[in-house]
Amino acid sequence: MTKNYTQIKICGLRSAEAASVASECGADFLGFVFVDGVRRQLQPDEAAQIINEYRSSTQVTTSTKLVGLFRNQSLDFVNQTADETDLDFVQLCGEEDPDYVSKLNLPIFRQIRVKDGTEPNDLYKIVESHLNAGHRVILDRFDIDTPGGSGRSFNWSAAEGVAEQGNVLLAGGLKSENVQAAISQLAPWGVDVSSGVETDGVKDPKLIKTFIEAVRSI
Repeated sequence: MTKNYTQIKICGLRSAEAASVASECGADFLGFVFVDGVRRQLQPDEAAQIINEYRSSTQVTTSTKLVGLFRNQSLDFVNQTADETDLDFVQLCGEEDPDYVSKLNLPIFRQIRVKDGTEPNDLYKIVESHLNAGHRVILDRFDIDTPGGSGRSFNWSAAEGVAEQGNVLLAGGLKSENVQAAISQLAPWGVDVSSGVETDGVKDPKLIKTFIEAVRSI
């Protein structure tokens, strides 16, 4: 049986250097955080500068797509930021309703935060509804103190039979040491990492490279 290609998203980028390393090493998606009040938050002008510097790199591959993360922010802000920073996708991390989603100008990644005790059948129904709407889905750990990027995993058994659906990415506590086990257990369409490629809260080019190599070596 042919092994499925696993998509890789490196999230929470705050420098052109880290973005370039991720792209050059084979990441499929780069994530930039615009969520209010989190430590990886970028202002639109900061992100535009980083992305412009990143795009000027001669080693950057055009197949790597840019994702902006937002949470319960105004439509005007999201659409304007996406335009100013030349994003390819919008990732929604809040409680945005279908009417809101219908007015966005870009395709969607929808974050689903998985609580302790969640049953696979219940999660499957939620994921299926978003996939049927044409969205990509990111499964992350529910944490009352943060909308994502906590560096903590959820119980992977909740995602068995769920993550292997097309356009579902697994997030939460992934790093080079455990990503192969996650892929072997759940066979997700993709994996999403932030804290797992940081040293002292800063993206580490060596860890980015090691993480991508771990995924690609399966």
